[in-house]
Amino acid sequence: NKMKLEEIRECTTAELQDKIVEFKKQLFDLRLKKSMHKLENTAEIGKLKNLIAQMKTVIKEKSNQEVK
Repeated sequence: NKMKLEEIRECTTAELQDKIVEFKKQLFDLRLKKSMHKLENTAEIGKLKNLIAQMKTVIKEKSNQEVK
């Protein structure tokens, strides 16, 4: 689930929204594993949250460009 910013910008808004939903499900699973002490790499949670935030930012940029 690693994506570079260039890759994120190439996606359409609909694709990004689908990926955000998918990543939020993964984030939920990771939090569940963490609560049961079965998550070995807790840094994954932060990385996933950051990725979701980047996608939301790109969606916002795209919608601002469409308005202009």
